[in-house]
Amino acid sequence: MKVLVTGGAGFIGGHLAQQFVRDGYNVTTLDNLDPFYDTEIKNHTIEQCRRSASTGHGTYEFIEGNVTDEDLITDLVADADLVYHQAAKAGVRPSVKNPREYDEVNVDGTLNILDAARDTDCTRVIFASSSSVYGKPQYLPYDEEHPTTPISPYGASKLAAERYACVYNEVYDLPIVGLRYFTVYGPRMRPNMAISNFVSRCHASEPPIIYGDGTQTRDFTYIEDIVAANQTLLQSDSADGKVLNIGSTDNISITGLAEVIRDQINTDLELVYDDARQADAEHTHASVEKAADLIGYSPSYTIKEGVMEFVDWYRENRDWYEPLVRSS
Repeated sequence: MKVLVTGGAGFIGGHLAQQFVRDGYNVTTLDNLDPFYDTEIKNHTIEQCRRSASTGHGTYEFIEGNVTDEDLITDLVADADLVYHQAAKAGVRPSVKNPREYDEVNVDGTLNILDAARDTDCTRVIFASSSSVYGKPQYLPYDEEHPTTPISPYGASKLAAERYACVYNEVYDLPIVGLRYFTVYGPRMRPNMAISNFVSRCHASEPPIIYGDGTQTRDFTYIEDIVAANQTLLQSDSADGKVLNIGSTDNISITGLAEVIRDQINTDLELVYDDARQADAEHTHASVEKAADLIGYSPSYTIKEGVMEFVDWYRENRDWYEPLVRSS
């Protein structure tokens, strides 16, 4: 089976591609190597995927290109049995400065994928949505029936892409599954995220910096749980036409997160607080009952367990990864 992973050199897409190769699939990845963060991390991901392919299970091909390239997308999707559309312009705060760029990549790029898949025998398009589509909570945890009122251009672009996918399922009978990820973290994660920043600063004997009063809460999801949810959809059609939350069923305050990381690395450090950042959500927390019912999703990691795993990985990979975090 041939699997196309867009955004396949990125954090989530790279982990999916590597696992699919290990599972014996023939994987093509597309990525434009956007320097939103240091591309050395993406190059490291590509190399890890190539090493997995060299063991003789599945095959791996990397193509540098953009989902906004309609002709390229048409050709790649035509040659794929399954499409995992993970490519997106990331970042809530940067989207406030340049919303049109997020529309071009996240909405028009997704439409290119959907148009190409509609005209082929593609079995299924699994696409990455985001908890950012919910915006301000009317209740927690979020279930999929919660109103979607995003508060950032990034969230709006992800919701628009999601709505288009559902329309293509309804009108053109294109099998799609949308996964609303809740703040994913783990090995090779983006270096400009709270967890990676906290870990880096603590290792350097510098206090974690918390933006806002620290009472904000997040549902952080460990990358292995994200991969497991996506693996299920390689064969299962039980969620076709649906959008599902993929989270940890757990949440933690930002102060609590900083304390967990600080206490693992350097208990002598004090926490430091700074001004809140624009367009950040106050709270996120996922209900995953729908994903449990439809695809048997059951997250394996609590936030504290996942953070401990990441800290261990960070220590083992500190030589190459930490300089990239520090420069972000």
